[in-house]
Order: sequence, then structure tokens, then C-alpha cells
Amino acid sequence: MDRATVEKWIIHAMDVYDRLGLYPASEAFAELEGFTRNTAREAVAVTLDETATILDHYVRGLSGRTLRIEAGNDSFTDTETVWLPSQIHRYTNKQNNFTLYKAIAAHLWAQIHHGTFRRSSPDAKWLSEHLNSYPEPDRARQLFHSLETHRLDACIARELPGLAREMRALISHETENELTPAWRQAIHEVEKSDASVSDTLRQLVALYEDQGIPPCRPWQGALHPERAEATASTRIQRESRELQEWLAELLEKPEHYDQTSQVKSLQVANSDDPTQRNKWGLEVAGEPIIMPDRITNLLRSALLDFDAIPPDYLVAGGDGDPPSASQDQKPPASPQDDPPHQSSGWCYDEWDFRRRHYRKNWCVLREIDMRPSSEPLVERTLEKYSGLVSELRRTFEALRGENRRLKRQPNGDDIDLEAVVEAQAEARAGHEVSERLFTQLRRLDRDTAVIFMVDVSGSTKGWINDAERESLVLLCEAVEILGDQYAIYGFSGMTRKRCELYRIKRFDDAYDDQVKARIAGIRPQDYTRMGVTIRHLTKLLQAVEARTRLLVTLSDGKPDDYDGYRGEYGIEDTRQALIEARRAGVHPFCITIDRAAREYLPHMYGEASYTLVSEVNKLPGKVSEIYRRLTT
Repeated sequence: MDRATVEKWIIHAMDVYDRLGLYPASEAFAELEGFTRNTAREAVAVTLDETATILDHYVRGLSGRTLRIEAGNDSFTDTETVWLPSQIHRYTNKQNNFTLYKAIAAHLWAQIHHGTFRRSSPDAKWLSEHLNSYPEPDRARQLFHSLETHRLDACIARELPGLAREMRALISHETENELTPAWRQAIHEVEKSDASVSDTLRQLVALYEDQGIPPCRPWQGALHPERAEATASTRIQRESRELQEWLAELLEKPEHYDQTSQVKSLQVANSDDPTQRNKWGLEVAGEPIIMPDRITNLLRSALLDFDAIPPDYLVAGGDGDPPSASQDQKPPASPQDDPPHQSSGWCYDEWDFRRRHYRKNWCVLREIDMRPSSEPLVERTLEKYSGLVSELRRTFEALRGENRRLKRQPNGDDIDLEAVVEAQAEARAGHEVSERLFTQLRRLDRDTAVIFMVDVSGSTKGWINDAERESLVLLCEAVEILGDQYAIYGFSGMTRKRCELYRIKRFDDAYDDQVKARIAGIRPQDYTRMGVTIRHLTKLLQAVEARTRLLVTLSDGKPDDYDGYRGEYGIEDTRQALIEARRAGVHPFCITIDRAAREYLPHMYGEASYTLVSEVNKLPGKVSEIYRRLTT
């Protein structure tokens, strides 16, 4: 073997060690012959590492809820994550292998979008309950999966004809077994444009006694309904609670309505047709409600789980039980082990500079809300810095841009007729249709989105914590004047398995009393693992429509964690995460009070992408001015 192959062999064994431990890693070292055969396939193979970014954009561009893409042993989805093989080498050329990646991802997206796991209501049976009712559940699952694959392929052919042609080309040289008359009739029924998963289940009854099962299609993957149902159950409770809380806040506002007002759905079109299924409206006491993007996304997600918005979603303040919250409606337990990436968190690679490779799925990050405080921090800060606040307001008001209407937007307040006409022509020609069919009024001159990443580690106790909180108050006052999109997250944690990101303000949150209470509630936590936080916030920024995306870190020291994430290792992983952010179009900047920062920050951020505020008491007055310089 040449040196490059030897290096790959060693890195492969070390990855196995990270995931499975010493003995499997020893076996990986011993399997040199098998590794050499696999290496020969790499000439035509396509890996998930090299295609993940493209596939992420591809899946995000389809529609529905945001999906994560992860590597797994099986190709399947739990309705929030799409697991794909780490490598595909089925075909003799890279293009076909990449097309197969796209086909698998699209097929798993179609399971969610076209309702493989969708129920008519919270009281309806889960898919696994239907399949487990047969004498041989495994056989029923295999039959259902094969038949449902035909239904979803027909859906893809109608919505994505270009991809469907590529998928047919993949199997053009493969011979399929002759189908029995029962199978031909069943496939004919489920391929109809109005067919749903209920039709697949009905045809399963007729096919159960049939002995023939068509061979799996290359993109078919596996079906794990229990995992999808466990994830869905947790999401349904969380999203229904969020919607109820938003309705309660709405009804508490005296300028809107009182608590006796009735909330009802104006329109919910129950169809797989993407142009109809996302049409809805809400009204209170006969008045239409303008919903923020976050609430619109919650409703869109609910229509992926149910045929119609459940009434319990529209009970203000959570007076009713969330859907699927009762004990008898919880999904059946899965007999299989949980996948390596839990729905309660996100897994990210971490750069090991000694290996010159990533540790795969090394860190687990969870988002949690910062605990609010009743401390009158905002009022005290505005009074303490009243002169500076007046000066900031004058300065930042002069920087505001004018409103302009942008065309060809993915969402907006009016229809872009020119784009609609072109889309109609593209559809008739059999091409994929763009979703950018709207116009949007926006401050174009200041098309900026920024996340403030705030160090809340234990080292920020005392004056530093007070200075950070006051800085955020003044920043919010200034950015509110500019109208920039902004979010605030605190970060801390302890070890790679407990990386915590504290939500203080999301992009679609208003700067209201709740956000102010979260800023007041910022308290020192544990350690400072920066790389995983930067990778996660970069993904959040990528999902925001903006010409300029900034990630501004407010910190008091270098990366440090309990499990050895310190010194050169922590610095190099953070530096690599910042390189990834720049490649993704995000501009990182660091504001620090660490007097030793010049020893490591130029290497991490670059000479021009950080600033040192040497005196903590000057931090609140400096941060807003630094932001002004960054964005003008």
C-alpha cells in the first residue's frame, strides 16, 4: 500500500475506536485485506462527507420541516433526521452514485412530505400498530414498504420529473421479477395522484397472502416506523405547547383580545398538493391574525404529522392535553436500539489536529431556553448609560436603510407575477419549478443577519457577567433601530456529550419582556467548548435569507472543557470551525476581554477579525460601536 492508503487505514480504525471502542478498532486494524478491497472501490465511490453540503441544500430546497442529514448503517428517516450511507459505490461511475444519494434523500423526504407516517388525527393508530396487527409483522412491514415505495416514486415523478428520469435511468439495466396480477393492481391503485398512505394500508390487506414481493429498488432503504413515531410524539407535544403559549401571549395583549376570545382555523387545505396544503389562516374574534414565521412553520409541521390541525393546538395557554400526550396514545416501543444521534440534540464532528481528520459525530449539542429573571436589568442599564443610549440612537438612526421590494423570494407579502408565469411555463415543459414566487418588502441597504454568541462559562462570574448582560441590552437597543435580523445565544457545557446552547433570542423572537428577562437571567455555567457551537450557529445562519451573515462572539478566554478540550487541541478545532463558517458565507468576529488574547486569537480568527477590550467596565460602551463598524 502507498502512504495515502496506509493513512486512510489508520484513520478508519481510529474512527471505529471513537464510535465503538478498543476491540472493534483492533478488528478494523486486522481487516487489512477487506479495507484494501474497499479502497479499490473508492475510485468510483461517492462519500457522504463530500456530498453532505450539496444534499443539505437539496433537501432544504424541497419543502416541509428542516431535516438534518447524518451518516448511518441504514437509509431511513425518523421525520427529523435523514440517515444516509457513509459511502455509495453501487455503480461504476461517480455520477450515478451521486444520483443515488439524491434519490435516497428525496425518497426519505417524500416519506415525510407525502405522509408515510401521517395520521388522520391524534387518536388514530400509528403506522407500527397497523403493521403489528398482522400475524407476521415483519412480513407485513416488508410488503408495506415495497408498496409504499411505488406510491412515493409516483409522487416524486409528479413533483420532481427531472429527478424521476434520473432514478429510472439507474434501474434501466436491472431486470425486475414478473409481478403477480395482485401486485400489478395494487401498484396501479397506489400510484394514483390522490392516493395516500391509507390506500397503501388498504392494498396491504389484499397483498398479505400473495407470495411474491418485488425486489427492493436501489433507493428504498429501510423502514423504522417506531423511531419515526417516537420522534414525532416528542415533537407533537413540543410544537403544540409552543403554539398554545403563543396564542396565550396573543390573547393577553389588551390591544388585541381578551381571554374569552375564540381561536379557530380559517382554512386548512388537506391535500398532498403543495400549492394547497400550506394554505391556512387564523382568526380571533373575527379578526385575521398575522403569524410570525415561527408559528407558520409550526402549523406547516403539524400538517406533516396530521391530516388537519388538531383542535388542541389552538387552545390558548395549553388548557388541553397536547396531542399524543396521553399514555395510551404514545407510540409503541421500538425493539431496536436508538440510533446514534438522538432527536433531543445535534451531533457534530470535531477536528483533531493530531490526526488531521475529524472525529465523527463526536459532540452532542442541545438547545435549551435561558432561565428568565425578574431582575430589572434593562431599566437599570438604560438609566446607567442614558447618555450613551441617546448617542447610540442618533448614530444608528442615521444608518437605517430604505425599504425596497425584492422579487423572486421564497416567501413574502405579495405574489411575483413574472416569476409565477415563468414557473407555469417550466411546469408545462416538465422541468422542476422554483419556489421563489413572492415579493418581499425589506430594508435592502442593511440586509444583515447576525448571531451574538455569548460565553456563559464559569469564568464569567461577577463583573464580567454584569458587563456581558449590559452589553447585550445596549446592543439590542441599537440593532432594533437598524432593523437588522439578529439572534442571541449563550454557550457552555461540560464534556463533548453535554454541549449546551442557551436560547436568549431567536431570529423570529421580538425584543419583548420575555427576551429581556432571559438577558437578565444570564448566569455563569460550566466550560467553553467553542467549535461545536460555531458549527451549529453557522447552520442557523445559513437558513436565514440575508446578504451579509455575521457571527459575533463575546468571550473572556480561550476554548476550554473538562475532558481535555484545551490548549492546542481546543484552539485548532475552533479555528477549523471558523474556517468552515467562512466557507459557508458566514463572517466570524470575536470581542474579547482576555489580555492574553493576542497569543491565540490571531491564529483562530485572523488578525483583522477580533478586538480586545482591555477593561471590563468599558465593554458595554464598546460593543455597540464595534457592531456599527462591522456593518457599515
